[in-house]
Amino acid sequence: MRFAYNTNGCAHHRLDDALDLIAAAGFDGVAFTVDWPHVDVLAPDADAHVRRLRDGLRARALGLVVETGARYVLSPVKHAPNLLDADPAARARRLDFLVRCLDLCAACEGETVSFWSGIAPPGDAAGAWGRLEDGVGALAEAAHARGVALSFEPEPGMLAETLADYDRLRAVAPALRLALDAGHLVVTGEADPADAVRAYADRLGTVSVEGMRRGAHVHLPLGEGDLDVPAVLAALADVGFGGLVCAELSRESPRAHEAIPESAAYLRAHAPAERRRSRPPRPHP
Repeated sequence: MRFAYNTNGCAHHRLDDALDLIAAAGFDGVAFTVDWPHVDVLAPDADAHVRRLRDGLRARALGLVVETGARYVLSPVKHAPNLLDADPAARARRLDFLVRCLDLCAACEGETVSFWSGIAPPGDAAGAWGRLEDGVGALAEAAHARGVALSFEPEPGMLAETLADYDRLRAVAPALRLALDAGHLVVTGEADPADAVRAYADRLGTVSVEGMRRGAHVHLPLGEGDLDVPAVLAALADVGFGGLVCAELSRESPRAHEAIPESAAYLRAHAPAERRRSRPPRPHP
């Protein structure tokens, strides 16, 4: 079983320091949240930023999942603009960012790009769904042209927050994979996370785990809250999932130097024995 750590949980570290901590803990990959402090895909020298990430991953033998959920990468307003925005120019800005993330994934030989819907403008859910479907269709075409797998993440509180919402979007883009955050199912209560792994096994693009309490969308250290992480890992082993299982501890950046090795140790300890990889923690460079 292959594990990764999301860089939204080490947002205060320089890129190389974050990669060093993740590799030293024995992780197999990185769930890389594209954000300006680490790699600014909107900068004039964006290509140089991407090459630095590619070289850093290769030097440490780390796999890659590209995450696009940075809070303020496009504006000072959280997660704005998005694919639901009524302003075509605003939607185009989000789509341009997501396409740049596809390019980053292709350049770094990543496994998939994950994205979400955003929050619908008040009183316009029907129009927002139409705009989302148009955006997903355009993004799926761009992903296909680049040979990049595209994964959609249902997110609590957003327009598309459930597995049924993912199913609706897959009707628009049949190749669209599921970015399953197991903790989100604890928040919404829509399905048992292990059962969802088995039900969507053939469509999983990437999987995230963390501590999560019922009804509260707060990412906690692994082992806290109500998510049965060992059961999710067992289900992933049962279905033969070969992608990266990503620890997403987005609130742990102030103690990332402790949270990263703690998370790696937890995942190794709770992975099914027959599926554990033997990559041990490595001395810090």
